[in-house]
Amino acid sequence: MLKAVIVDDEPKAIQSLIWELGNFKKDIEVIASFTDPNKALQFLESHIPDCLFLDVQMPTIGGFQFLEKLKDIDFAVIITTAYDEYAIKALKHEAIDYLLKPIDSDDLKDSIKKIKKHSERNINSAKLEQMLSNFNSQFDKKRITINTDGKLLFLDVDDIIYVESDGNYCTLFLKDQKKIVVTKKLKEIDKILPEHYFFRIHNSYVINLNKIKAFIKNEGYVIMDSDQKIPVARQRKSDFLEKL
Repeated sequence: MLKAVIVDDEPKAIQSLIWELGNFKKDIEVIASFTDPNKALQFLESHIPDCLFLDVQMPTIGGFQFLEKLKDIDFAVIITTAYDEYAIKALKHEAIDYLLKPIDSDDLKDSIKKIKKHSERNINSAKLEQMLSNFNSQFDKKRITINTDGKLLFLDVDDIIYVESDGNYCTLFLKDQKKIVVTKKLKEIDKILPEHYFFRIHNSYVINLNKIKAFIKNEGYVIMDSDQKIPVARQRKSDFLEKL
């Protein structure tokens, strides 16, 4: 059973969508709905649905701004709107579908099929990641294995200088100016890196503690062996100093 959350500033639009989803009650259930995007953000901090039906035009926080405020999106996003000019922007924000109001039952049926496929991919990916996690734990933690783009990468941790996040992608910066882009979030990469070598110094960066050239205290950044300057998040500074 798929679990859905609806965010729309119009109560009638929520009621209408819940009624339409009632036609597919064997496949999907609405676990929460919100007219206030801020309350929805709080809910999603501790709940992970299978899908989110999200209105674009809301007075306090627009739909795309809402997505940018989410720390992680581990669920399918379906944009709902009365206007058709947002389709390309929806795709850029990795929405899996785009529904025009009033929502057509056949279009909603197609969306549910896409949500199922998305959910199945996540489950299969999670199983593979668990296998790799078990596999990585057998190493001496000087080597890690990453699954990306249908292939397994075997990397020596000593070759990794730092990792930079870009939404659902990460770039691993290696010695000799090499870099690898992987379709993973930073928290996923951080989990498989040995914590006595690496530290998440910022929301967007994990660094190899052995590759720090200098720490500029007054300005709050480190200089890596590659000469890259990386900011130290204020809330992580004390933990970082303990690691040094």
